[in-house]
Amino acid sequence: MNKKSVSVIIPNYNGRHLLEEYLPITVAVAEQAGMAYEIIVVDDYSKDDSIEFITKNYPKIKLIANPENRGFSFTCNRGIEVAQYDVVLLLNSDVKLTTGYFEAQWKYFDKPDTFGVMGRIIDMDGDGIQDAARIPKFNGLKLKTDYFYYNQNNTDWYYTFYLSGANALVDTVKLKELGGFNELFSPFYCEDIELGLRAWRMGWKCYYEHQSVCRHQLSASTKNYSTARWVKGVYYRNRFYFHAIHLNGLASFAWYCQVTLIDLLPKLLAGQWWIWNSYRALFKSGAAIKESKKDISRLMEKHNSVISLFDMVRMIRASVAEKEITRFKP
Repeated sequence: MNKKSVSVIIPNYNGRHLLEEYLPITVAVAEQAGMAYEIIVVDDYSKDDSIEFITKNYPKIKLIANPENRGFSFTCNRGIEVAQYDVVLLLNSDVKLTTGYFEAQWKYFDKPDTFGVMGRIIDMDGDGIQDAARIPKFNGLKLKTDYFYYNQNNTDWYYTFYLSGANALVDTVKLKELGGFNELFSPFYCEDIELGLRAWRMGWKCYYEHQSVCRHQLSASTKNYSTARWVKGVYYRNRFYFHAIHLNGLASFAWYCQVTLIDLLPKLLAGQWWIWNSYRALFKSGAAIKESKKDISRLMEKHNSVISLFDMVRMIRASVAEKEITRFKP
């Protein structure tokens, strides 16, 4: 088990207060880990004094400033492009690492097919678990999380459906080969799911490590954005996107029928008109979706992979079939 060098990438939007509170802890945990590391803060055109705060207090941090507000995927990708070290830690500005956070995660990168690993995400106050390993399932042809799970046994390895964008430790070469997050998903939501799907379809594995713990200040970043209705519309739009990108043939056709009959029409009849913009965006983005599908096909051919979403779901569910695990609902 070898320690890796780490590029910590922190996207920031109007988060000066979060950087002031949690960045010193990130630095301290990285120093305690005894690894080579760099910290890259990418500012997404903040209106507060985030840039001045970093420049004045952390001159060794690599600071990238977006010329306009572009959202989570674009912002993280700017950091990924300049990352120099073995693995990338994608870290939200509202996440507090705990001492020894990295120690249990190095072992995963001894395997050549590891894409990445995420730790346990708990409440900022108290030990309530916000996020753990995820088991996927299909509801018709809609892919979703069935349940969260974990096991205290630190000798077994556990798959997760995808790595949380809040604290994912990812192989840098693989992440760059995939092109980082799909920027179609900006400003936020579901980009980490879609990245995980691409990784699994290449034959790479996503893991969960229960012994690595971080604390998360829930909704501290998305509250900077617009109304709850608008946020919900973005969420649905992006869920439409990742299904359209990763389903093919008859499954794709059946999925379009399902979301039209089950998502779109009932909500319109109930007066929830925001869903129309999400649905319309699916078709307006047809060219970008088609290009994303081509990129995935090209990479799968390169890696001699024919893994579908259905294969991925079967593989992950089978991996826990005989194990004693603790389940809880998201």
